[in-house]
Amino acid sequence: MSKVLVTGAAGFIGSHVCMRLLERGDTVVGLDNLNDYYDIALKEARLARFSKHKQFHFVKLDLSDRAGMEALFDTHGFDQVVNLAAQAGVRYSLENPHAYIDSNIVGFLNVLEGCRHHHIKHLVYASSSSVYGANEAQPFSVHDNVDHPLSLYAASKKSNELMAHSYAHLYGLPTTGLRFFTVYGPWGRPDMAPFLFTDAIANGRAIKVFNHGKMKRDFTYIDDIVEGVIRTLDHTVEGNADWDGGHPDAASSRAPWKVYNIGNSTPVSLMRFIEVIESALGKEAEKIFMPMQPGDVHETSANVDALIDAVGFQPSTPLEQGMHAFVDWYHDYYNGRS
Repeated sequence: MSKVLVTGAAGFIGSHVCMRLLERGDTVVGLDNLNDYYDIALKEARLARFSKHKQFHFVKLDLSDRAGMEALFDTHGFDQVVNLAAQAGVRYSLENPHAYIDSNIVGFLNVLEGCRHHHIKHLVYASSSSVYGANEAQPFSVHDNVDHPLSLYAASKKSNELMAHSYAHLYGLPTTGLRFFTVYGPWGRPDMAPFLFTDAIANGRAIKVFNHGKMKRDFTYIDDIVEGVIRTLDHTVEGNADWDGGHPDAASSRAPWKVYNIGNSTPVSLMRFIEVIESALGKEAEKIFMPMQPGDVHETSANVDALIDAVGFQPSTPLEQGMHAFVDWYHDYYNGRS
């Protein structure tokens, strides 16, 4: 069993990853700064689920706190690190860009430095489908270049991949980046469409439908994301001996560095997505059709061939099944707090 640092432990994906690691017997140190980007009570409720696990230790700390991060790595003998902490949200990056540099750039550097100096066996970190930016070829492939981000959030995630590569090359630090595609499910983030739409429809409020509904997203259920994270963590990356600098593959390197897509590979139109929520709730949505938002893209679709080849896993949970599970959780969570 391993001792694993999971950053963003009070977050949506982070809390689920912590639970899976604990259930299989690992010791987990969960880090989070519990910021108020969204409801802190939801973050605290996620953490409360770990109260019965003696192998879980929570540390309230900001990734950008250099001294605090150095002390954290000095204190604990981590075997592996899963970095899921970040300032999230594409649209919020237009309002508060400095938060993305502090957390996603400075904070990630502190993680890399901790891993480097303490000989971490494997660093797995969250990237994002947003790195594909202006790319139009579908489905998105990790072998394509991603040099045209459409938001600072996307640029920060691309930066993480580049920073990780430099540490893999210079110090032999095994690093794997995971490009998540629109993650949803129980305990999901209140700032994302599955939660926003469900909450509005359930409470009789209109929903904003951007680009007049003419968008598609590769919705990926949380259990599939966690399975991909765990399998990747257990599959320590090695350098690609066949990598050719004359014809460089964007997804691998001679250094121990790789990136993978994790998505359902089944893009769903925004209008179909709303229909699924309406069915799960048994209520029809009042819709306000809006123009495209800055930083958004028309469609996301994941090519996951590289993930399948590496760890033998492909996300497959149907949207209807996943959204019914989310709606069930939504009712349980809010009825229990009423």
